[in-house]
Amino acid sequence: MVNRFSHLVIPGVLAAGVIAIGPGLPRAEAAPPALEVVDPQAAGLSVERLGHIDAVVAEGISRGQMPGCVVLVGARGRIAWLKAYGSRRLVPDPAPMSTDTVFDLASLTKPIATATCVMTLIEQGRLPIDDPIARHIPEFAVNGKDTITVRQLLTHQGGVIPDNPLRDFQDGPQLAFERIHQLKLTAEPGTKFIYSDVGFLVLGELVERVSGQPLDKYAQATIFEPLGMTETMFLPTEPLRVRAAVTQQRDGRWMQGEVHDPRSFELGGVAGHAGLFSTAADLAKYAQMLINGGQLGGARVLCQETVALMRTPVEVSSGLRALGWDVRTGYSSNRGDLFSDQAFGHGGFTGTAIWIDPQLDLFVIFLSNRVHPEGKGAVNALAGRIGTIAAASIFCSPGE
Repeated sequence: MVNRFSHLVIPGVLAAGVIAIGPGLPRAEAAPPALEVVDPQAAGLSVERLGHIDAVVAEGISRGQMPGCVVLVGARGRIAWLKAYGSRRLVPDPAPMSTDTVFDLASLTKPIATATCVMTLIEQGRLPIDDPIARHIPEFAVNGKDTITVRQLLTHQGGVIPDNPLRDFQDGPQLAFERIHQLKLTAEPGTKFIYSDVGFLVLGELVERVSGQPLDKYAQATIFEPLGMTETMFLPTEPLRVRAAVTQQRDGRWMQGEVHDPRSFELGGVAGHAGLFSTAADLAKYAQMLINGGQLGGARVLCQETVALMRTPVEVSSGLRALGWDVRTGYSSNRGDLFSDQAFGHGGFTGTAIWIDPQLDLFVIFLSNRVHPEGKGAVNALAGRIGTIAAASIFCSPGE
């Protein structure tokens, strides 16, 4: 399918390649504080309607959809709902969920870390959005992949397979990427939406090639540190691991603060498709930054034009995507029914979801460890119901 948004470019100074912000450039003297937690009514939301979240979550826990979760609803620049439910661990010894629980974000890594890093490089003029990947990673050009562009990988239209075999990753990162570079196409680039971890592994590699820094270091310097997201990182520190929700077992040990995704694990825990950890409060800062057009407090991560480009809907073969984000596709079951057409979001395999609606001035963060203990939970529909409740709770329009 032809991309009817392919004509879009970043206007003004960005088109000229002028650097707006980047590593080593001046930033705010102090990172912005955590978003203020207020009574829902102070943020224009109905307490009574938001209260239905309790029943929805209780039902999900009773049905074994997840052991527990953290739900955060933000509106008008503040946190209107932040609650922990259930357990962060059921076995070997139970532990209650808390609002500061650290979660393995799984595929939320794609938009929050990898795509955002790519957008900073686009903004800096170092990575034109329609550049062929092979211009920066020449080894990737083989087997018909020479024309795949940055834009196509961001929207899962590169024509690459969803995943290559796990055995390709078990001889170290260098050989893993050599094998990824040799992969063949499964569709002509730009013609078909194929949700692909491989595509975002390559984008993570691209960030390193263009920036000169590993993905985790670059993301930390350009996104998380400026926003004061001190509990967001790949390879969480020991204090964060202690607070992490437990997922499943690997080699006889419970994964707690250790990446669940097996390919990311084989790559050392840092990869473009999975590996990021965070808390609800930290993610609220990120979501508000995007609603604000790329800045929070005195910290600017992206300019307004870049944010607008990132969230502009792109028509794909099975719906609408954005650059790194879902809009309306078969992956949107965790999307609230009452969100506006401006809403964008994403989900993660471990039981995570985030949806941001600039028109409603609303964002909803749902974090669970639905794979604990045996990988049988299912939360996408539940997260979508919570998003619907959040949007239905708005009792006055933003700005009133």
